[in-house]
Amino acid sequence: MSTAHPEPLVRFIDIRKSYDGKTDAVRALNLDVETGEFLTLLGPSGSGKTTTLTMLAGFEQPTAGRILVAGADVTHVPVEKRGIGMVFQNYALFPNMTVGENIGFPLKVRGRTGAEIATQVKRALSMVRLEGLADRRPQQLSGGQQQRVAVARALVFEPRLVLLDEPLGALDRQLREQMQYELKHLHARLGVTMVYVTHDQIEAMTMSDRVAVFSAGQLRQVAPPRQLYEAPESLFVAQFLGESNTLLGTVASRDGGQCAVTLAGGAKVIATAVGACTAGAAVNVALRPEKIVLGAAAASCANCFPATLLEVSFLGDQLRLRLGTLGREDVVAKLPNGAGQATLEQGAALEIGWRAEDCRALAD
Repeated sequence: MSTAHPEPLVRFIDIRKSYDGKTDAVRALNLDVETGEFLTLLGPSGSGKTTTLTMLAGFEQPTAGRILVAGADVTHVPVEKRGIGMVFQNYALFPNMTVGENIGFPLKVRGRTGAEIATQVKRALSMVRLEGLADRRPQQLSGGQQQRVAVARALVFEPRLVLLDEPLGALDRQLREQMQYELKHLHARLGVTMVYVTHDQIEAMTMSDRVAVFSAGQLRQVAPPRQLYEAPESLFVAQFLGESNTLLGTVASRDGGQCAVTLAGGAKVIATAVGACTAGAAVNVALRPEKIVLGAAAASCANCFPATLLEVSFLGDQLRLRLGTLGREDVVAKLPNGAGQATLEQGAALEIGWRAEDCRALAD
């Protein structure tokens, strides 16, 4: 007997958005958001991620397609009737209101009584660890505290869905990293569905259950962070999410899930075949720098080549090596800063290697 799967909370069905009738800001978007998940929309400026969020919020109408929330078509439902919490980059707090009044505002416009508002505001302040600050004004708070007030206001009326549009963008790096974990832990405690927009890859990887990567108006891949990083399905995803060596070549042969790729200088690389990697196809072999091993460990790898160490950069917990190999001088390897690594010297001859499972031949 088959087990029924619950319906996604949000469904984008064949969504297209054009502002001028000629160019699509978003096209052919089909994406589900599962109940209770933290989904991040990630991409560079102009990729379509913010347009997707604003269509879900109701600030923009799709040119074509439908948006469902809990099975109901909300494509043309006004913003105020969607019951969705929103957190913006600038927080949009009212400076003439106290913290408590800011947080209680969504309840006030919904006609809740004063006693109900007081109870819910107290609960929301506790959620974001701001007890005792209800009577302060936003300008009396730090950036991180203002951000928490904005989150509390989005949660106070207990929405099933909260949208966050680059809410950490105005914070300094240290506070931004701290707030990433605070938001992640808050999501875990409450179980509310969150859709988050950012252009910051580390932020997306840190916080999300799944990440949807956008490029030029298209959804390129959606997957958990580790899968996106380890198994990109396109060159764009491989290069946008973290650092990647890219080796251009032609497929010489394919055997099941692996293929042999002939590089420009004639060397052959054995790689995991992704997509239409048929003999004769031009591909880019994507290889993460930390997958490269040196010395004795390289000898047992499917791919093993001589290299010259051109440059060593100290990154604290890592060493970044620039290598001359395969007719190039820009191949990068990253090693943990452990015992014995300090002996690496510029100009040294090395053997480098990597497994076929650790590089991907991408036809797209």
